[in-house]
Amino acid sequence: METLFPPFDPDDGNRPRLRQVRQIPIRMILPNLITLLGLCAGLTAIRMSIEARYGEAIAMIVIAAVLDAVDGRVARLLRSTSRFGAELDSLADFVNFGVAPAIMLYVWTLDEARSLGWIAALVFAICGALRLARFNVALDGPKKPDWQQDFFTGVPAPAGALIVLLPVYLENLDVPNGRFTVPIVLVYTIAVGLLMVSRLPTWSGKKFSARVPREIVLPLFVVVVVLAASLLSYPWHVLAGGAIAYLIALPIGWRAWQKLSRSHPAPSASPHRAAD
Repeated sequence: METLFPPFDPDDGNRPRLRQVRQIPIRMILPNLITLLGLCAGLTAIRMSIEARYGEAIAMIVIAAVLDAVDGRVARLLRSTSRFGAELDSLADFVNFGVAPAIMLYVWTLDEARSLGWIAALVFAICGALRLARFNVALDGPKKPDWQQDFFTGVPAPAGALIVLLPVYLENLDVPNGRFTVPIVLVYTIAVGLLMVSRLPTWSGKKFSARVPREIVLPLFVVVVVLAASLLSYPWHVLAGGAIAYLIALPIGWRAWQKLSRSHPAPSASPHRAAD
């Protein structure tokens, strides 16, 4: 009697083979997990803004900025950079530093300007998207000269998100508000958005973060601890001071760029964006 299912013969060369599953090293996954955690922080900031919990919302954006600074360095350290990771990082940056601050400012005070306030929020978010799109295109562009590695083109998205929230910091420091607060915040929001898509050269600090002299390692630890403790103890003072200091540093960075461009003549004097 012939059977429908012949007995299994281990020596049969025609036996079905088990499907091999490709294994991905953990080092390839870790940077993307950090990026997704940052995206979760940005989405949570949107929720906190809708619930008028602005302190918690800003804390989530700060956490997203820290994770954004970490994921790229972890990817380079573990040699796990990928095109997928770069695209995921750009999408997360758009939500964390484009959409979340825009919604927060609109819910906080721009809604009083009705349609004009919403337009200002849209302009800021769209400028963030355009900046990230320009970065993705610049990835395949020519390599920058070494002296340009210290500069971004325009204000980076994380920095733009933190400085555009300066009016919120000042309100929590009991700075008096007047009837001109809403128009000022509206113009300021649009101005910061335009700075992100501008050609203004700004300090990047990439070379400083690459290597640290041995003699300043211990002092650097102390400075980081003091900054972290100050941020936890006096968050509004530190955030407001940092935003104001960054705005003051913009013309200083532009002057440094002009000086270096004169000493390093090149066919094109316009900087290309390094990273966000």
